[in-house]
Amino acid sequence: MTNALDMNRIPTHVAIIMDGNGRWAQQKGLPRLAGHKAGVEALRKVIERADQLGVGHLTVYAFSTENWKRPQEEVNGLMTLLQLYIKNELGRLHKKNVRIQMLGELSQFTPAVKKDIEKAMEKTKANTGLTLNIALNYGSRDELVKAAQSLASQVKAGQLEPEDITEDRFESALYSSSIPDPDLLIRTSGEIRLSNFLLWQLAYTEFYFTDVYWPDFGQEDFDLAIGTYQNRNRRFGGI
Repeated sequence: MTNALDMNRIPTHVAIIMDGNGRWAQQKGLPRLAGHKAGVEALRKVIERADQLGVGHLTVYAFSTENWKRPQEEVNGLMTLLQLYIKNELGRLHKKNVRIQMLGELSQFTPAVKKDIEKAMEKTKANTGLTLNIALNYGSRDELVKAAQSLASQVKAGQLEPEDITEDRFESALYSSSIPDPDLLIRTSGEIRLSNFLLWQLAYTEFYFTDVYWPDFGQEDFDLAIGTYQNRNRRFGGI
């Protein structure tokens, strides 16, 4: 599929809503956690492909603020998977010059999970290759509220005038302040919604929806999404 892609038009930032792990497992008569484990394998392949293609930023929706509502057993399993992923992949990703960043409110995680997350970010912070942004305990509405509260506190303290709150100033208060807006959003599993993901940042992003469940989403599927993106005419509100 590589030869069909225009290597001069690879998106700088690709965001992915990795959906369908549970339904994939259900179809196979497996527990939901087996679907999440298979989803980790799919993520490994997509990261490798994004790196090969020269994508600058890959942002994946790993755990939302709403996911805490899931059964405790599933949440515990997801936290264990997260720690195993960091343990097993950190060295390889660091060797490939991948920088790991987290988007979201990390204070709700256990000290052990938080320590592993911080270790991954610290170890890779100077890397200059692909930036892997993992959205953990992330909800876009929560992000927007926190940004508004931060700016309101500055106004209250006399550090900022209300009329100084521009789009750029607001963006600087978001988790994604150092990251360019996504060029392409991919959502798997046939669902066609944003699910409280990057609502501000996706204003002019191209969307790509596929019926493929995330565990089955491979490098060829990623290439197909990139190819579809390259056939779009992005006007950003112009003609």
